[in-house]
Amino acid sequence: MDNSKFSLFSFTGKMKILHLSWMAFFITFVVWFNFAPLLQMVKETLGLSTQEVKMLLILNVALTIPARVIIGMFTDKFGPRKVYSALLAVCSIPCFMFAFADSFVQAAIARFLLGFIGAGFVIGIRLVSEWFPHDELGTAEGIYGGWGNFGSAAAAFTLPTLALLFGGEEGWRYAIALTGLLSLLFSIVFYRSVSDTPKGSTYFKPKHLTAMEVTSKGDFYFLLFMKIPMYAVLALLTWKMSASGINMLSDTVVNCIYAGLFTLYLVEVTQVWKVNKNIFKQPVPKMHQYKFKQVAVLNVLYFATFGSELAVVSMLPLFFAETFELTPVLAGMVASAYAFMNLMSRPGGGWISDKCGRKPTLLILTLGLAIGYFLMGQVGSQWPVWLAVVTAMVCSFFVQAGEGAVFATVPLIKRRMTGQIAGMTGAYGNVGAVTYLTILSFVDYQTFFYVIAATAVLGFVTLIFMEEPSGKIAEVNDDGSVTLIDVSH
Repeated sequence: MDNSKFSLFSFTGKMKILHLSWMAFFITFVVWFNFAPLLQMVKETLGLSTQEVKMLLILNVALTIPARVIIGMFTDKFGPRKVYSALLAVCSIPCFMFAFADSFVQAAIARFLLGFIGAGFVIGIRLVSEWFPHDELGTAEGIYGGWGNFGSAAAAFTLPTLALLFGGEEGWRYAIALTGLLSLLFSIVFYRSVSDTPKGSTYFKPKHLTAMEVTSKGDFYFLLFMKIPMYAVLALLTWKMSASGINMLSDTVVNCIYAGLFTLYLVEVTQVWKVNKNIFKQPVPKMHQYKFKQVAVLNVLYFATFGSELAVVSMLPLFFAETFELTPVLAGMVASAYAFMNLMSRPGGGWISDKCGRKPTLLILTLGLAIGYFLMGQVGSQWPVWLAVVTAMVCSFFVQAGEGAVFATVPLIKRRMTGQIAGMTGAYGNVGAVTYLTILSFVDYQTFFYVIAATAVLGFVTLIFMEEPSGKIAEVNDDGSVTLIDVSH
């Protein structure tokens, strides 16, 4: 733990780690969302149909769900420095592949593989938690998440201009290739500039890489239950690509994917059993226990917060354009106000969490989230545009502050498993996005906002069962001695 002063304008010690971490996350989001702003140019150059473009957008997020879980495990085992550097370097390859793709199949494979870079977020959560004390952790994680998340908005603002500067029909290729080059170069900077912990601190690793540890029999079954939605949503994505959806995959391929997902779930059940079978023979000592319900509640909250953010950001320009008859450019600018809130809201949520406690902050923000989306459901063409924008921005504050408060709590559950817990919680955000966007394809905008408000209410109810992190986390050193880590004032 680095107990030096918290100063945003410093670039030494823990502040250097924080700045390099959000920059790495920022770059992963620029690369992950480099397709959407150039969609029209890509469509024309490659001669894609609207269905094929939709397919590319789905593929872009499909792999991120399992990737966040896998990357979380790797982070705990190998350390954030190696894993972030490797992710930035390796994911530049599919980025270059997409930039110079000549056909839909090549573009589809590249976009599918690029879903992996969306898992970068999880790595920084663990890294930041190693460097900052518990009373600054929410603020630091909020800055990391909020400023890094802004990479998607930065891509939307800069890449179309870059494509025009490069010129010609192929300009978009060079703009996208540039983001891959940026990722590759920053991987070297990150590797050479970061260490996993401050000098003298121990980096605690989980005993097992293959599955999350739990500390009671009830939690064993609870973990298996909470894994199901991640597989269900991948099955939902497959269904969207079947003959019943956008008709991109044959029935045979779809059935093979369903069978594959079911088999994978069974494999995961066996891994969870191998890692945790001892708890059925002897109880875990009290000092090493943690409650999985803490993780489950955060999963549900991130489903409602980040899940709704991803879904709303992708539909908001169209919502404003259709509701108020705005031009696409104006609608895009108005909708971008929602994403802009990230710069302050997410750090704000973390900061409030540091000052007022984790659970009270989450309760207030989740309630605000439910009210915000209920009001969004009321927005209609009779409203003045400025009032609709203000409503969207207020709603956005609660969404993103809620995300900040969720990840202010994640590192306080079990230090050596922070990557795994962050991976599962992060994956639930993507599960939420796919679920909400699927619902949107069946209902009108008003119902869509009401559904999100209802899930926020569900999140509020589950929050009642969460316990405020308190006391200390016990972690065992290699020599058998125990280190106690403060998680509350």
